[in-house]
Amino acid sequence: MAQQERAVRTRRAVLEAAAAVFAERGYAAATIGEILHRAGVTKGALYFHFDSKAALARGVLQAQISNDYHVPRELKLQEWVDAGMTLATRLPQEPMLLAGVRLSADLHSRDVVGSAWPAWAEVTTSFLSEAKERGEILPHVVPAETAQVFLGAWIGVQYVSQAMAGWADLEMRMSALFNHMLPAITAPAVLVRLDTAPDRGARVMAEVREQASALAGAGQ
Repeated sequence: MAQQERAVRTRRAVLEAAAAVFAERGYAAATIGEILHRAGVTKGALYFHFDSKAALARGVLQAQISNDYHVPRELKLQEWVDAGMTLATRLPQEPMLLAGVRLSADLHSRDVVGSAWPAWAEVTTSFLSEAKERGEILPHVVPAETAQVFLGAWIGVQYVSQAMAGWADLEMRMSALFNHMLPAITAPAVLVRLDTAPDRGARVMAEVREQASALAGAGQ
């Protein structure tokens, strides 16, 4: 069991180091040597988990999607908003997500390592499909189509925020994106109940941390 836990920690350390290097340098300029140095592991340990730089990049992209800050809500659309707003809060602070942005946009490496964009589109499609089944969105809405439109807008919001404000206004821009898109797809009685405030992501993250702390305290 201890060996298994050590392997999990090593894999995570390698992924985090790779994400930091990819986020800073991009795929082509990143080197295994620098990733090894940052991770503080041997070459053998790294290659035990990832057999190439491309495999490392794919691992970073696969790590983009997580349920770390997912909280079930009465409205599925609120869960979708929460996912988007927590992502906007986390992205500027987390190299794993920043690396995903850079790798996904790299036209030269995409054929080798892929992109996180299809996975994000699938996540949105899933949220919207369930919301439609619950009657939260309008009958004419096609979830997969709306997911693609949203993905394109979200990618644009990321780059504009990075270029104009160094990510400082990403939460504000994400909130504005939801405020413009939701009225076009949401049932009016649901729309008025949705919280899309710029600080929504930070509040959801604080809620999750409080819940985790309470569970840890109860287990002692």
